[in-house]
Amino acid sequence: MMVALPGTSAVLVLSLAAFLPPPQCAQDPAMVHYIYQRFQVLEQGLEKCTQATRAYIQDFREFSKNISIMLGRCQMDTSDYKSSVNNLAMRVERAQREIDYLEYLRESDICIESEEKILAEKLLQEAEEDQKVRTLLNASCNNMLMGIKSLKIVKKTMDTDGSWMKDAGSESAKVYFLIGSRNNTVWEFANLRAFMEDSTKPAPRKLILPLSWQGSGQVVYKGFLFFHNQATSNEIIKYNLQKRTVEDRMLLPGGAGRALVYQHSLSTYIDLAVDEHGLWAIHSGPGIQGHLVLTKIEPGTLGVEHSWDTPCQSQDAEASFLLCGVLYVVYSSGGQGPHRITCTYDPLGTIREEDLPNLIFPRRPRTHSMIHYNPRDKQLYAWNEGNQIIYKLQTKRKLPL
Repeated sequence: MMVALPGTSAVLVLSLAAFLPPPQCAQDPAMVHYIYQRFQVLEQGLEKCTQATRAYIQDFREFSKNISIMLGRCQMDTSDYKSSVNNLAMRVERAQREIDYLEYLRESDICIESEEKILAEKLLQEAEEDQKVRTLLNASCNNMLMGIKSLKIVKKTMDTDGSWMKDAGSESAKVYFLIGSRNNTVWEFANLRAFMEDSTKPAPRKLILPLSWQGSGQVVYKGFLFFHNQATSNEIIKYNLQKRTVEDRMLLPGGAGRALVYQHSLSTYIDLAVDEHGLWAIHSGPGIQGHLVLTKIEPGTLGVEHSWDTPCQSQDAEASFLLCGVLYVVYSSGGQGPHRITCTYDPLGTIREEDLPNLIFPRRPRTHSMIHYNPRDKQLYAWNEGNQIIYKLQTKRKLPL
């Protein structure tokens, strides 16, 4: 018995029928009916699979479409995000430039304030220094040197080097005579007449120092002999002439004693001086052609009160002295005359070079071993080729600033 099968089932049945046994071997109708039912179930399953596949394909298309839309939106969002990031980077860069500029302005202000502060401190320091110097040099002395009027040869000896002086800080008439550039014997004369005439009584007093001096830069001030100790480069000795004892000593700073003070004074490394303001020291600064250094010393304690680097050079110099706080340096060419004062230094700045005339010493054939000013009698005491000389001075009042 053959049953008509629709569509795909018929094709499937025919295909399977090819594998069935011949009719003579076929089963009974119940078996055929069972097979038909199984084919119907299989056909329904295949139909459901087809429908599911179509639904899957449709869902996949919808999914692909949505993914495409989302990718497009993502690309747009990515572009917008990139643009926003670029804009943000530009804003950050601009902000950084503004911060750098503000920092530069702040540092500039700080630098300006710092420079202004340093300048103000420097001006204040200079003002305080100037006031200190004016306080230090406040003696009622306003004279300036205008000329060396005359000379008087007081005594003649055979010694080319030495020094002689009166006490520049007392009314004593005693004269002190120190022979040679290295010695320890001091001759004390009662007065100038006794010094000039060896036969005059009383005889001079002989003082043997415990230390030898160096050079011809010694001074006597207020009963004390101040001299450079020969055994050292920069030690100053304060010797009590009455008690005959060393009262005190000091080391002069600033490289003192390492070089000759004056080119034409071959034994003096530290030159001491006295004027209306008190005790001073002159020495050469560093270098072959060093400038002179001027130092004010407190005679009681031997403390350094102040030092100045002067423009005066030691080259061609032979001696110097101070008058009313002004340093006058004597120069000569090759150690021969004429002897001129061609450099002055005023710590207060009250004397200018153009205010001074040509200051020339009366003609002497040789170099001075020493020239010291005595503020009591306003004269210069000098030693020149064994001659002990007094120079009379001409002064006038300093010009107001």
